[in-house]
Formats: sequence, structure tokens, C-alpha cells
Amino acid sequence: MIKKIDHIGIAVGDLESAVEQYKKLGFEVKEIEEVEEQKVRVAMLPAGESKIELIQATSDDSPVAKFIEKKGEGIHHIAVNVENIETALKNAKGNGLQLIDEEPRIGAGGKKIAFVHPKSTKGVLLEFVEG
Repeated sequence: MIKKIDHIGIAVGDLESAVEQYKKLGFEVKEIEEVEEQKVRVAMLPAGESKIELIQATSDDSPVAKFIEKKGEGIHHIAVNVENIETALKNAKGNGLQLIDEEPRIGAGGKKIAFVHPKSTKGVLLEFVEG
């Protein structure tokens, strides 16, 4: 069901300066886009079969803004690529895990995404990504 690590999301206060820092490490920017529903701008930086996703809040009430306010910049979530997101959610819920998203929504790159609550994954926000 889980195919690979899709990406690691890193919350940043300033996307442009974060992109410049990661370029100095040898990363290239694949794309930068705004995901209005989630109130964020993201930059995708390929790393082999996976990616680093730099995430900047576009609103003070964004979950990413709240994360940075509480914990500072840093790893926000780990995303795993799944074959079928509806099946992954049903399986997680059936096994007693707490979901943030009962139904998939559209995330960066137009992919279907859903989050599992950190209380069910030893403190790590886990994202399912289909596609």
C-alpha cells in the first residue's frame, strides 16, 4: 500500500531565503506554487525519488503559521506515497488511528492528500499522498 517516502515537509518563515539556502546545498527547485486551501506557498526540491517540500504560511491562521509560532521552523511532516488514498484512510481509521482528514483533499501539484494526527504516529504528522 505504501510505495515510498514522497516528501519531507519543512516549515519556513521565508520561502525565498529558504530556497536560496537549499540551493547552496545543491538542491534544485522543481516548482513553487501557492495552495490556497491550505494557506501556504510551497517549493518542491527533488532528492532522488523523494522531495523536500519547503512550506511558508500565507496567513497567520494557517496551520503552518501556528506550527512555526509554537515550535519554530523545522520538519513539519513526513509524506508517504500510497496507491489508493481512500483505502489508506479506511485502513488507518479501521486500525484505530486518529485522522485529521476523513476524506482526501487536493494539495500541492494537484495530488490527493490526507493527514493522520500526530497522536497516532508517535508525534509525527503523517501525510498520505496519492499519485
